[in-house]
Amino acid sequence: MPNTPYVIAKPQARELLDQVDVPKILRKLFRDLAAGQAVQPAQQLVEFPQGAGDFINYLGVLAEDGVYGVKTSPYIVRKEGPLVTAWTLLMSMQTGQPLLLCDASELTTARTAATTAVAIDALALPNATRLAIIGSGPVAQAHLHYAKNVRDWQSISLYSPNLASRDPQMLAQLSAIDSRLKVRDSREAAIQDADVIMLCTSSAGPVIDPRTLSKPTLITSISTNAVRAHEVPPATLSEMQVYCDYRLTTPGSAGEMLIASEQHGWEKSAIVGDLAELLSEQAPRPAYDRHVFFRSIGLGLEDIALANALYQLQHQN
Repeated sequence: MPNTPYVIAKPQARELLDQVDVPKILRKLFRDLAAGQAVQPAQQLVEFPQGAGDFINYLGVLAEDGVYGVKTSPYIVRKEGPLVTAWTLLMSMQTGQPLLLCDASELTTARTAATTAVAIDALALPNATRLAIIGSGPVAQAHLHYAKNVRDWQSISLYSPNLASRDPQMLAQLSAIDSRLKVRDSREAAIQDADVIMLCTSSAGPVIDPRTLSKPTLITSISTNAVRAHEVPPATLSEMQVYCDYRLTTPGSAGEMLIASEQHGWEKSAIVGDLAELLSEQAPRPAYDRHVFFRSIGLGLEDIALANALYQLQHQN
């Protein structure tokens, strides 16, 4: 074993990720979590002095794989605009030595999108055919990539204000992922009669209001760095069946859950299940008598699991 860890930069991480089955790795992770073979502490937020920014540590232990690690992501305030980076350090539980240091930007994008796809597979109706996406950036594109085969989608609609000018290059990128994709002129047109809506934005406030939807729908939402960011109105949580990636950590970080708890009487005990419980059949599937909401904040375990997969690829070569 080398005394120094492999160092993987962003381009190589992207290349290696194409060689692994990310959803399969995440499914195993959540089953290990349910079986007590993994540990997921809460996120650790540390502020820099004098308002210079902060950093968040995402920790995780995968006992069956014999590794633990941390992703650390700083938010650095600068005159020219904030800088956000992320690196994942993988450690051996046998030797205590570092195994891998990886630029985590590609890992984060992949695990965020693949977690949503795993959730859709577990929560969406078997006959769901209409998929909607709000957002068009790299995270939205990754969501499309991982979710495109989860169901037999008859229509895939996307809306993003960034596509108002119909950027030909962006449209080509989206079409290359799935030719079924249609870019809509409005948010309302994109989500009309959707069975599943993936919210893939960096918005600090609500993107859609579930109360305007025409039928019970699965809505998935992710995190951004903005303080208490949320993509649905917090007051609507009490009207939906709520699921999350991990019930022990998500309610303490998800913006709409914090606000709903403080201002609208919502309680985290109302969470029906998390992915560990769903994939180990310890939580019920939704009944679809009302909307279903899945909230992901991102887990350190997801980053550690993907970093371990890249380490195994490197170690074999």
